[in-house]
Amino acid sequence: MARGKLRIYLGAAPGVGKTYAMLSEAHRRVERGTDCVVAFVEHHDRPRTEVMLHGLEQMPRQELEYRGGRFTEMDVDAVLARHPQVALVDELAHTNIPGARNAKRWQDVEELLAAGIDVVSTVNIQHLESLGDVVESITGVRQQETVPDEVVRRADQIELVDMSPQALRRRMAHGNIYQPDKVDAALSNYFRPGNLTALRELALLWVADRVDEYLKQYRSEHRVSAIWGSRERIVVGLTGGPEGRTLIRRAARLAEKGAGGEVLAVYIARSDGLSAASPKELAVQRTLVEDLGGTFHHVVGDDIPAALLDFARGVNATQIVLGSSRRKSWQYVFGPGVGATVARESGPDLDVHIVTHEAIAKGRGLPVARGARLGRTRIVSGWAVGLLGPAAMALLLNSVDLGLANDMLLFLALTVAAALLGGLLPALASAAFGSLLLNYFYTPPLHRLTVADPHNIVAIAIFVGVAVSVASVVDLAARRTHQAARLRAESEILSFLAGNVLRGETSLEELLERVRETFGMESAALLERAGDVEPWTCAGRAGFGPPLQRPEDADVDVPAGNHMALALTGRVLPAEDRRVLAAFAAQAAVVLDRRRLQEEADRARTLAEGNRIRTALLAAVSHDLRTPLAGIKAAVTSLRSDDVDWSEQDRAELLEGIEEGADRLDHLVGNLLDMSRLQTGTVTAIVREVDLDEVVPMALVGVPEDSVELDIRETLPMVAVDPGLLERAVANLVENAVKYSPPDRRVVVSASAIADRVEVRVVDRGPGIPDEVKDRIFEPFQRYGDAPRGAGVGLGLAVARGFAEAMGGTLNAEDTPGGGLTMVLSLRAAGSRPEPLRTGKGAAEPERKAS
Repeated sequence: MARGKLRIYLGAAPGVGKTYAMLSEAHRRVERGTDCVVAFVEHHDRPRTEVMLHGLEQMPRQELEYRGGRFTEMDVDAVLARHPQVALVDELAHTNIPGARNAKRWQDVEELLAAGIDVVSTVNIQHLESLGDVVESITGVRQQETVPDEVVRRADQIELVDMSPQALRRRMAHGNIYQPDKVDAALSNYFRPGNLTALRELALLWVADRVDEYLKQYRSEHRVSAIWGSRERIVVGLTGGPEGRTLIRRAARLAEKGAGGEVLAVYIARSDGLSAASPKELAVQRTLVEDLGGTFHHVVGDDIPAALLDFARGVNATQIVLGSSRRKSWQYVFGPGVGATVARESGPDLDVHIVTHEAIAKGRGLPVARGARLGRTRIVSGWAVGLLGPAAMALLLNSVDLGLANDMLLFLALTVAAALLGGLLPALASAAFGSLLLNYFYTPPLHRLTVADPHNIVAIAIFVGVAVSVASVVDLAARRTHQAARLRAESEILSFLAGNVLRGETSLEELLERVRETFGMESAALLERAGDVEPWTCAGRAGFGPPLQRPEDADVDVPAGNHMALALTGRVLPAEDRRVLAAFAAQAAVVLDRRRLQEEADRARTLAEGNRIRTALLAAVSHDLRTPLAGIKAAVTSLRSDDVDWSEQDRAELLEGIEEGADRLDHLVGNLLDMSRLQTGTVTAIVREVDLDEVVPMALVGVPEDSVELDIRETLPMVAVDPGLLERAVANLVENAVKYSPPDRRVVVSASAIADRVEVRVVDRGPGIPDEVKDRIFEPFQRYGDAPRGAGVGLGLAVARGFAEAMGGTLNAEDTPGGGLTMVLSLRAAGSRPEPLRTGKGAAEPERKAS
């Protein structure tokens, strides 16, 4: 019996329409005469889904008892006995009730498929086993019901049911997914736009990878070698040289321009193991390409262009990125180079990009010994021509008599060739060896190292002189070329350094790291001291190894001022490098001075901000502080008056007015003091682990009892906060929400866990605020709209955000679904990694409450 086929409708979140699409497919098949039954479909009281079940045969369900309740599951035996052509099975990742035939529903589906029944099912992307940790980090919810990825991958068809986050939230708000009493909580937690966008991306990428597997399988089965540009795959050819980083970044930018672009970096090594690449540079480039979302590949091949093209066609690449050749002009006599060969043989289906870089025509870039004028290959070739060439020439001329003059010209040509290739020493050796051979074989008396004719002595002397002159000229040219290249490199380094420093783009640590990399040292540090007898201190450091205590302990030290020095460890540098090093030292001193000036400017800006706040404070509270004082003064004066005989009710009303005015003054002064401490940085959070249900209720003391609905579950994780700061922050938020909420609508204070954070939400049903002023309401002395003067001086939200940030949390404003404003206070859950806290000189006062 042939195995049945599995078709899966995959969605990013509940409510996108998977079940509806599955039932629509069932109706189409029934209309075509297919025997199709509903093995198990749950409509979750969604009217449109329930209507789609009409007209379809539904199999009876199996009833099971569990912990005093009755539940229904798919009756696998009934479906097998009925044996339809197609069975609809909803929720593939569902966990069956204990006592069912199988533990998981996907195992039930496997039995149906094995019996030859085609199955149409549904599953959400968050239920895939491999994505459990990713989904939890996004939504803060760990999915308990999962299905192995392999079960879904084996499906014969996978159809993505997609819906934008905005459309899904609208469906949720209209009550098409959950019951109305659950809509607000769902929209504020799991169905937030960020969560839905991330889940949608996961679903799209997973399906794209599955489609890619189908495509590879099809191309392999049908032996398709031509490149199909279904998606941009960019292969980067690396040589291990410094230009590789430029190529990788360029390829990443190209990949970003196309949907689903992919970068594959490949290094092709020869099979004999001989490599000109720097292992350290390759490791850096591998890390870079992986950080940019690409992959690194190591391929062995003697014919580099052919191996590169074979790799590109094997991965169905559409573009190849190569760097301009680093070979010198004369090296092109040995061939056109890898870039030109790949471009010529790539064909019309592969685009080849040749990217310029700083190492063009600068040779292979291999590390050579200090002071070397020519490459190692040229030096070896020069010695071979200078010593072996004359010997071979002597053997050749023994069989041919060309005359002494011609013999000397041929030997001179070999000496010139040795000079051009290897420089001075091979040319001198060639001249000496050639003169001996000329004397021994071609000047009378033959086969003796003597010269009978004085003219021959002059000829040999001229031969040696010309050879030495040519060799000297070649050596001088090589030396000048080396010096020019070095000076150009130095000028490029210094100009780049000066430009970055002047633009303020380089920090001290980055500059020291560049020094260390430029000269290949282990560590670089900038040391300073206050006076000649004061100890040295480290102002900045880069690299590894033990920290330096004084410049004398370093391998290289360069003064950077009267009481400052740049110290490096690793090796001793030659004197010619100290000029550039001195420039680095001077720039390091400039960067340090600029950093200190910036710190002083920040302190001055803070002081100026404090002055501005104090000025605004005096202007803002001139009325708000006087109003309650005037009320208190009037009430006290009335009570002390002997002219009026106050009744007990009148006295009570006057005393109540005094108490209300005093409370209002206490609240205003408390917020003013808190804001002042926040502005001057004197708030220190004393963080400890507490339960929200212990702190939040105490923050509701200052508001009417029937104005707030509290929803704080005891199962929430503990939070790492300062209880006093948290209480005052929540009190300010609740007071603000109650102030703007309608009298008949209560403010809701709820909390939920999201990954390693716990969010406290204060939800009101007031008029709300536009998006453009959501951040401005957290600034001091800001009151939105036509709030009355008696509403306060506009410090409550500013103090709340300041306290939240002091505890390592955040406070933001969001729209309440259906109208209103929601304040979201995000706090760090206990046990998660702490974030930097705002610190200061004074301690917060946890016992003091905000009214």
